[in-house]
Amino acid sequence: MSTILNDAALDQLFRNARSFSNFLPQTIDDDTIKALYDLLKWGPTAFNAQPARYLVLRTPEAKQRLAPALSEKNRAKTVAAPATVIIAQDKRFFDELPQQFPAYDAKPLFEANPALVDATATRNSSLQGAYLILAARALGLDAGPLSGFDAAAVNQEFFPDGEHNVNFIVNLGYGDPTSLFARGPRLGFEQAVTLL
Repeated sequence: MSTILNDAALDQLFRNARSFSNFLPQTIDDDTIKALYDLLKWGPTAFNAQPARYLVLRTPEAKQRLAPALSEKNRAKTVAAPATVIIAQDKRFFDELPQQFPAYDAKPLFEANPALVDATATRNSSLQGAYLILAARALGLDAGPLSGFDAAAVNQEFFPDGEHNVNFIVNLGYGDPTSLFARGPRLGFEQAVTLL
């Protein structure tokens, strides 16, 4: 049976963790990016489908390719972030199901049902993006997820073959605590949870 994480770990993952817009000028090396993926890949997805694909932008040239697709408020902070991850979804994720989900052949469920493909890819790549944020926090990184961008422009620039499409974007780095605003309130238990 699993044990409850201690308060320090819970604080790092949730209670004290913040979404950052500004990061310290410290790079993220390849080993850290690999460790990040090696953690997040274990998060559960439907049929173990794993539809998310991660495009990690770290060079100024890569960031400049993304910049025109970003909203004005997101442009400067994304270009300055040590790493930016475009979390995309593979529209043919079900081709991997025979290996990823050997319990039974689930591939035919998706081959004839584009609506199920879209719903499964969106829902599960969103989950995987959330796992990325938690894995980043577990490794001592900070994250700044954003959705202020032109999805069609991102897809045209980075996924012109149409096999993938962007879900959302996450900036990663070591957050600058001097740039934080007061934390926004959260809904109380009674407002958000119904027990039946």
